[in-house]
Amino acid sequence: MTTFQSALKDLGIQAVNSGGSTGAGWWSSQGERPIMQSINPATGETLAGVSPCSQEDYERILKDSIETFRTWRMVPAPKRGEVVRLIGQALREKKDQLGTLVSLEVGKIKAEGDGEVQEMIDMADFAVGQSRMLYGVTMQSERPSHRMFEQWHPLGPIGVITAFNFPVAVWAWNAFLAAVAGDTVIWKPSPKAPLCAIAVQKICNQVTQQLGYSGIFSLFITDQLSLAEQMVQDPRIPLISFTGSVAVGRRIAAVVGQRLGRTILELSGNNAVIVDETADLDLAVRAIVFGAVGTAGQRCTTTRRLLVHESRYEELVGRLVKAYGQIRIGNPLDSNVLMGPLIDQAAVQAYAFALEEVKREGGEILYGGRILNRTGYFVEPTIVKAKNHWPVVQRETFAPILYVMTFSTIEEAIAMQNDVPQGLSSALFSNHVRHTELFLSACGSDCGIANINIGTSGAEIGGAFGGEKETGGGREAGSDAWKAYMRRQTSTINWGTDLPLAQGIRFGD
Repeated sequence: MTTFQSALKDLGIQAVNSGGSTGAGWWSSQGERPIMQSINPATGETLAGVSPCSQEDYERILKDSIETFRTWRMVPAPKRGEVVRLIGQALREKKDQLGTLVSLEVGKIKAEGDGEVQEMIDMADFAVGQSRMLYGVTMQSERPSHRMFEQWHPLGPIGVITAFNFPVAVWAWNAFLAAVAGDTVIWKPSPKAPLCAIAVQKICNQVTQQLGYSGIFSLFITDQLSLAEQMVQDPRIPLISFTGSVAVGRRIAAVVGQRLGRTILELSGNNAVIVDETADLDLAVRAIVFGAVGTAGQRCTTTRRLLVHESRYEELVGRLVKAYGQIRIGNPLDSNVLMGPLIDQAAVQAYAFALEEVKREGGEILYGGRILNRTGYFVEPTIVKAKNHWPVVQRETFAPILYVMTFSTIEEAIAMQNDVPQGLSSALFSNHVRHTELFLSACGSDCGIANINIGTSGAEIGGAFGGEKETGGGREAGSDAWKAYMRRQTSTINWGTDLPLAQGIRFGD
């Protein structure tokens, strides 16, 4: 039995599954639809085929999700949290198998695949605690014998659209908070990672059925643009959470906005690390390598630009080149490998096109730059000496390319960092208190995430995750992100015998 077959068996996937489930043990029939292929990017081979959802499947999924919402919203929030707690426990038991499946289907090294599952587990723990802290507030009324307060209510069926690079964790960021808030969740995963979604749905089904619930979590797999568009347009889904490109995010924002729905948008990043003249390079080198090379550069928080003080340039670049030379590239399940493949041939071509553009601009490749001549979609991690204003540097290329530039003052560095359309993650390596405080001030980093002496990748779930500008402005996971999945209601109770009006208005007395 292969590693893949063993992982599927342990995850309860005994055969090719259809791409729709309402969480009640129901899976859509295969019918005559073309089979979607799940490809192992490390080998280019087909892992399995998945029958996608039909129009009829979508309608059934949505209908069941709406029906479930009507009862789920009345379950006390701590009881909803108990369901999520048990799903988290089931994920703990299947962490190794699910982490392996993530590595096989999207090419992450095993440590990152396992880490992504751990992120789901951590998110479940966070959501369980949040289920007892869906706090409202009490305000003082200006009218005598009146009490005024705010409370939060469930929103409805939530649509979650995720990308291939985090095939399970981003769903958990949304789904677990939405569930404890009293919402139901319809998940449309990337068609490049259907098996990961099926495995998670299986785990959710097993837990919810044992507890006597169904339809809280539903799965909607499709590679048809028209069906995905229907989900986005559907007024019965009050919130669409989308993770992906700026181009698609713009389209979703426009469509959902037209029907006055809500969106959570987590779009592109073009993240910079600033290394000033006082920085600890031991810390900086480790963080930069992980941020630029981890997940083969296919994270929204990948370090794509390195802004280094001119006095530290030679030393830092020399150390990075040496570190890059020690990176083992290959089978993501090999414990000695630090970088796996890109997701597909289109990603390899985007890598090649970006480097061709760099050369036309006059950039210098300091390390890497080659497509590796082997089975699978492997490239070399690359370091490029570049200029911030070049179009290729201004956009996000989902590949392990690090653009290096120099600066002379911290003000110049911050201006360079902010001078891109995206605004997700940022980092400063410095032992200078004034530099760090400036970086974190209102005139410092314009990103949703700003770190000191840690890299741009590896956000913890306790803090709200998201960015500004073309990154979309959404926030997921920690802090008060739960409010996005609920509706606010202001209520006033008159417990007296008179009817005074606000603002001292007298009417008809």
